[in-house]
Amino acid sequence: MTEAPGQHNPNVLPTGIPAPQDDGGARHLTGMALPDIALPATNGATVNLSALKGRTVVYVYPRTGVPGVDLLPGWDDIPGARGCTPQSCSFRDHFGELTRLGVAHLFGLSTQDTAYQQEAANRLHLPFAILSDETLALTKAMNLPTFVTSGLTLLKRMALVIDDGVISKVFYPVFPPDKNAEEVIGWLRAV
Repeated sequence: MTEAPGQHNPNVLPTGIPAPQDDGGARHLTGMALPDIALPATNGATVNLSALKGRTVVYVYPRTGVPGVDLLPGWDDIPGARGCTPQSCSFRDHFGELTRLGVAHLFGLSTQDTAYQQEAANRLHLPFAILSDETLALTKAMNLPTFVTSGLTLLKRMALVIDDGVISKVFYPVFPPDKNAEEVIGWLRAV
């Protein structure tokens, strides 16, 4: 599916987009303690994931699109790139269930700046904050898997379950992105 110029709809997950393969880029993360790094959040706070008590879920995505604004060139051809808005909406729609399953904190995370993220958080009515790693401080400290396109370093899609600052479970690669929250819920029910 190719969208006409100026007609991008980030809510639609087209058929036929390439699925990401497990490149081993996240194997080192399970059991890792989060580094002492504070990130700006769309709710105006700064969040240090290493200091949060209880269970935290962080879903990680490359970048959200804006309705009517064209995608980066070749975006739909990059395995795992498309689907950030459906992933966010999935976590929004399952927020109550995640909370009932013991998730004390839920965040989205990307390398976009907070102002850009704020547009998506408002438009999508997210009941949780999105964290910005615009400076790549967390990405570099944790050696998170990334890709580069159009001169931008972007995070590969994944989800992390963190207990008292230590990663308990990594979902990587994530596909399809709109089913990521359900995958996390399935794991939470089973543990």
